[in-house]
Amino acid sequence: MIEFEPMIDGAMKAEILGKLTEIEATENVRILFAIESGSRAWGFPSPDSDYDVRFVYARQPDWYLTLSPGRDVIELPIEGDLDINGWDIKKALSLLMKPNPVLLEWLSSPIRYRWSEDDTKRLIAFAQTVTHGPACLHHYLNLGRRQWDTYLQGKAEVNLKKYFYVVRPALAIRWLRLQPDIVPPMNFQELLAGTQPSDALIADLEQLLIAKSQAKELGTGERMPRVDELIMSEFAWADAAKISSKPQRLRDDADTLFREIVKADR
Repeated sequence: MIEFEPMIDGAMKAEILGKLTEIEATENVRILFAIESGSRAWGFPSPDSDYDVRFVYARQPDWYLTLSPGRDVIELPIEGDLDINGWDIKKALSLLMKPNPVLLEWLSSPIRYRWSEDDTKRLIAFAQTVTHGPACLHHYLNLGRRQWDTYLQGKAEVNLKKYFYVVRPALAIRWLRLQPDIVPPMNFQELLAGTQPSDALIADLEQLLIAKSQAKELGTGERMPRVDELIMSEFAWADAAKISSKPQRLRDDADTLFREIVKADR
């Protein structure tokens, strides 16, 4: 399988880091981590792929002591290929308890712009205590099926970007079937390697990866029977799967972690 090195152009990285520093100054926040969350981190970028920067931040303790809570997200206007937004730590921890598969992916991104070792170590440790199976299965099935119904169903030639937007959730479901105790990784090549693919499927996906890497975001290609079979079989398994989880008492641990992060030396 061809490996696409998760690299960011030096000039773009400098611009992104500058934007993050500006956010900290203008919003009076501390960024705990900032990562790439789009196709560049997933391992199947196009030549003109956007830069999808996501981050989690904490504000000053007094900001949270109010009867009228403030907005818990920061969103910058999209400028060209640059899309930057982030979640407040209180929102992030509340979602992590469910858990939120998107946040689990952020914490495993191979492209990091900012990474506070102390804070992220504690966040990852907390995430590992959360039962992820049912939430992840529900997330990836709904995500993949929505993309399939909208962009692939009934079409012989499809947008390659959207094709991978269906293949990746299907592989994540397969990962959960084979390794239910481990959160599916964000990177496509790592995800595929952990799902026991056949040589024929690897060859098909490699062909698709090459085509996508050379095509623009609107590039199209023909569907592949083996790839479609993978998608349909994993979606069918997820539909029938009964993954249960016991109720977890995580509120006290989440509250403690929230206070520790917000009160940390800035």
